[in-house]
Amino acid sequence: MSGAMRKLIQKKFKMRGYTLKVEALNEILPFLSKFKDAEDEALDLLLDELQHQSLKSSILDKESVSRVVSLLMEAEAAAEDTPASTSGSGAALRVINAFVVPKYRYDPIKKMFVEHTGRLPIHGDASAKAILYRDRFLLLFQRLSRDPHFSRPAFDTDLSQFGNCQISPIQSLVGRTGRCWVMGVISQLEDGHFYLEDLSAAVEINLTNAKITTGFFSENTIVLAEGEMLLNGMFQVKTCGFPPLEDRDKSSGLFSGIDFFGSGKLAKEETLRLAELETRAVNDMFVVLSDIWLDNEDTMKNLQTVLDGYENVEVVPSLFVFMGNFCSHPCNLSFSSYSTVRSQFGKLGQIIGAHHRLLEHSRFLFIPGPNDAGPSTVLPRPPLPNYLTEELQKHVPNALFLSNPCRIKFYTQEIVFFRQDLLYRMRRSCLMPPSSEETSDPFEHLVATITHQSHLCPLPLSIQPVIWNYDHCLHLYPTPHTIVLGDKSEQKAFNYTGITCFNPGSFSNDSTFVAYRPCTREVELSAL
Repeated sequence: MSGAMRKLIQKKFKMRGYTLKVEALNEILPFLSKFKDAEDEALDLLLDELQHQSLKSSILDKESVSRVVSLLMEAEAAAEDTPASTSGSGAALRVINAFVVPKYRYDPIKKMFVEHTGRLPIHGDASAKAILYRDRFLLLFQRLSRDPHFSRPAFDTDLSQFGNCQISPIQSLVGRTGRCWVMGVISQLEDGHFYLEDLSAAVEINLTNAKITTGFFSENTIVLAEGEMLLNGMFQVKTCGFPPLEDRDKSSGLFSGIDFFGSGKLAKEETLRLAELETRAVNDMFVVLSDIWLDNEDTMKNLQTVLDGYENVEVVPSLFVFMGNFCSHPCNLSFSSYSTVRSQFGKLGQIIGAHHRLLEHSRFLFIPGPNDAGPSTVLPRPPLPNYLTEELQKHVPNALFLSNPCRIKFYTQEIVFFRQDLLYRMRRSCLMPPSSEETSDPFEHLVATITHQSHLCPLPLSIQPVIWNYDHCLHLYPTPHTIVLGDKSEQKAFNYTGITCFNPGSFSNDSTFVAYRPCTREVELSAL
């Protein structure tokens, strides 16, 4: 019985994304023995209560478990109280650091995703750069292969029900006449000469007078192009667009056993239970602020006003997300007063600590910006250095410091946070003016670009470096429910094909921020 119970405990904890140390497991067994014939319910209760805690790691030791067991025993919790125990704001919030997101590669032969199980060094070898592009291409190619518009005609007939839009390998274009469709990465193999590359070959392209769809077309973006080969060996593009999106539910259904998001695999029953709890979480609210300049007096006064306002509401927000930059000037090698930034974080901790209701009921998440202190500007960025945040943690012990980008799982909802001045950089990198047929709003073009590319930052590596072995941390597949793009540009919100995207604006520049209700996915654009 003890062996079977140990297996059950380990299985349940693994389903929730936890790993148990031996001493933690031995702490749970006597607790469950007090609930004869109700061990399963007691275990669920223990797990639900555990999610209330501010855990530094998903690997649980004896101390983490015994604290929760003591609380449950003091409250004399019974199995029938399980639903009530999960009603707290912190019960369903899981934060995921970019560097722990699992890496999957698509195998075009087996037509399946394979998890990378080896070591992922920060400094990859030369092949890692080639694999980065290959993985991006195959990710979109497998998505495109299921689209009926681009499917292979059945029984070798000339046309499918949508017309013959079958994708041709670039290698097959040599000596070919007539129009055809190709898929490839836009690259500049020679100065001033642009090419379209796939896994077989590359061909020089002429984008003059090409009709394009919504989005920003730059180097590194993967496109579908319709055109024909000219006698001089150049491919004349007539129509150019991004690979079509795939519905999130379809992607998730096809690869249901794969944890792309990094929040842990859940059984179907557990997912349904969390979905039901999510519908009841009407009081949960996230407050998102970007550009919190700690060295700016006006910014700190405005932040004090915001916190004062939320301190006095009936139900305080369950999460505050503070996105960088945390300094009005770049913290680079020429910046020497890191001790000043450390003391400024300490002052911020004092301000938060003075709001007792927020400190008790809310959680505080800090995400570094592109100009904040760190090893480099390469993506993904690690959390803020511990040296800078130690003083703040003394006042706000439940503060969380995550990478940029990072991910949050709220019950079943997947939310991605990314702080980068992406709009400005994408517009600067455009090869041609974006189409104004569907929209002239730059933010809508940006959202269309990153969702269709299934990548948070599809810029050339020369403009925005990426750690080659960790490029998968920037993937957006399957498409998340919500994407938060912290940007210094104007505050915006946009719902694109069911994906909620918003930019909270620059709090230090124009005092704007966003209140987001995850239950209804309602975005409330706010300003002082």
